[in-house]
Amino acid sequence: MTLLGLGTYRSRDAATSAAVAASAGCPLIDTAPVYGNGSHQADIASVLREHPNVRVTSKVGHMSEGQARIALSAGVLSEEDARFRHSIAPEYVHHQIAMSRTELRRPVLDVVYLHNPEHDYHARGNLHSRMREAFGALEEATAAGKIGGYGVATWSGFDAAFTVRDLIRLAQEAAGRTETGLRAIQVPISLVKIAPVREALVGSGPLGEADEAGLEVWASAPLHGGKLVHLVNEHLAHYIREAASPVEAALLVTASAPGLTGVLISSSSARHWASAAKVVGGPLLSETRLKDISDLLLSRQNT
Repeated sequence: MTLLGLGTYRSRDAATSAAVAASAGCPLIDTAPVYGNGSHQADIASVLREHPNVRVTSKVGHMSEGQARIALSAGVLSEEDARFRHSIAPEYVHHQIAMSRTELRRPVLDVVYLHNPEHDYHARGNLHSRMREAFGALEEATAAGKIGGYGVATWSGFDAAFTVRDLIRLAQEAAGRTETGLRAIQVPISLVKIAPVREALVGSGPLGEADEAGLEVWASAPLHGGKLVHLVNEHLAHYIREAASPVEAALLVTASAPGLTGVLISSSSARHWASAAKVVGGPLLSETRLKDISDLLLSRQNT
């Protein structure tokens, strides 16, 4: 069964979104220090306190200007990383985990992701080496009981920068053993980002490799930042499932991806949440149907 989680990236009112989702039985809320220009984590802390069984995932990587200044003052951020507004250096990883635990008022964060570690990797190079060092810091945080595990949340990293098998290798090298704290990946899956779905149907790509390794896979941006609401016409929606709305059709394709643990959506409306939960929790598309749809969409993208 595919789960429905809350992603706060696009939340205009993160506290309301979190309250609606948690009250509806949402199992997981995903956030990041930089979301809401640095305000979202503190905003949702009271909701998390009222719903202690809701898992929470955060990230390390991108930062706001204010967060960069604090980290520079603390001596845990280089001038170069401050200019890039992005860091996965071990010192910053430890610093941001501590900050997030305080903001979220959670002594243990369920998963902490490296947030787009591929950010500007062409300019800075040595990506795998930097990720290995970051995984080392995350292994230390896991062993200390500060986080339940870690992962990678990426927009384009699996396109060329790394594979899931690379992540497993780097985590094992960082840990010095086979068993590691690597727990999850977060990757965009939508009618636009459909290639991972097609690859998963033959057991390859990030979803196939993650499923083989027993990692959680959370789909981000199923509506492609809201753009699919306007891009999906009635004909395509009904081709996916008869009488489905554009939003329902888009969510259905994402939720049907093989190997998926859950889908992250952003909603502050109880009605919209209930509608999405009905789609994600209802009958999903068969692999045969999903292949037809993904082949059609990929052919359009290639023309």
